[in-house]
Amino acid sequence: MIILRGGRVVCPSEGLDDLLDVLLDGERIAAVGLSIDAAVARTVDCRGLVIVPGLIDMHVHLREPGYEAKETIRTGVRAAVRGGFTTVCAMPNTQPVNDRRETTEWILAEARRSGLANVLPIAAVTRGSAGEHLVDIRDLVAAGAIAFSDDGRPVESDPIMRRALEEAEAAGSLVIDHCEVRSLAANGVVNAGPVAARLGVPGIPPAAEDIMVARDIALARETGTRVHIAHVSTAGATAAIAAARRAGVRVSAEATPHHLLLTEGSLASGDSDHKMNPPLRSASDVAALVEALRTGVVDVIATDHAPHTAAEKARGLLDAPFGIVGLETAVSLVLDRFVAAGIISLGRFVDLLSANPARLLGLARKGRIAVGADADLTVLDPDLPVTVDKDRFESKGRNTPFHGWTLRGAPVMTIVGGRIVYPFDGGDPAERP
Repeated sequence: MIILRGGRVVCPSEGLDDLLDVLLDGERIAAVGLSIDAAVARTVDCRGLVIVPGLIDMHVHLREPGYEAKETIRTGVRAAVRGGFTTVCAMPNTQPVNDRRETTEWILAEARRSGLANVLPIAAVTRGSAGEHLVDIRDLVAAGAIAFSDDGRPVESDPIMRRALEEAEAAGSLVIDHCEVRSLAANGVVNAGPVAARLGVPGIPPAAEDIMVARDIALARETGTRVHIAHVSTAGATAAIAAARRAGVRVSAEATPHHLLLTEGSLASGDSDHKMNPPLRSASDVAALVEALRTGVVDVIATDHAPHTAAEKARGLLDAPFGIVGLETAVSLVLDRFVAAGIISLGRFVDLLSANPARLLGLARKGRIAVGADADLTVLDPDLPVTVDKDRFESKGRNTPFHGWTLRGAPVMTIVGGRIVYPFDGGDPAERP
């Protein structure tokens, strides 16, 4: 048994925000309270620290199988636990695409061998993510798929998307859609606007996202099913989601730290580490997205962790792949720029990064600190100064626009299934530099 002593335990779903002890017995939480008296194998001094339910990232690219030069499951989960995440959901854009039972089961087995973060595979909506033939949703759920997405290839067929929503609903699962009208996005590489014009590169208009979000909302309304909008980036999309929620449509949404913190102006130098899809948008879009985060329109913060090799990102803005890494920067960015800034509370931080992902994914024993819940916990030092250094990442990816940023607040201990998996040497958070 392990006991965490005297930390500030923050768990809104259980009404907790107090200095408490947390007792872990194997894979479950055994007790939460004041001055717990128990014979334990290890005591962790958490005075001055914050204990929250294990963080969950709903949108991660682990790249394996098929793209091991970018990332492997092992390097990805090492990055996850260093970043404070106890659970990550792996997108299906692997090779082969995760569109069948065998691939889902292989990913789960490989994650177990790595023995760090929980890995929950997201399966493709259509075979090969080609948009033409629906996968066997029930069979993939039985194999362990937690949700369904064609990821960067949106489900363009309205009838197929409708069937996917209905079949996922019947199987108790969730469809996550990358909302983009590809004919409007065409070969765009940045937001359509003054920066694209100045750089002389094709742009992706906000309407490409707004139209597809409206389509998904219409289908969810008509079928009475759930839909989750990935990496929202436009003012129009957030307004549509807010209106749909007021009308009772079961739509949820995630935002990434980079879309919340960076604008298209960050691309002034043409640095491909600022190239992502959706692209960085205008300052007014970012302001609307932050307001949606503050008011609850955005349910989840997810990283869209997307590692690429240095050679790929060196191809230049036109030819480099979309995406940045995020597992090892997200928590510090949110603690510093949103919690410390007073935009959201620590309780809202927990909802966005743990409780809401657990709720949306049906993970009843995760996302909360309560007797019988999974012993997945993240310990934070809200005052720890950190400087983002991509050369120290556990991820194979170094493609981050946040290199050199100085932030305050970081994870100092990650516990998965009752085991301390970070720090990797088993040290206490009090021993942190």
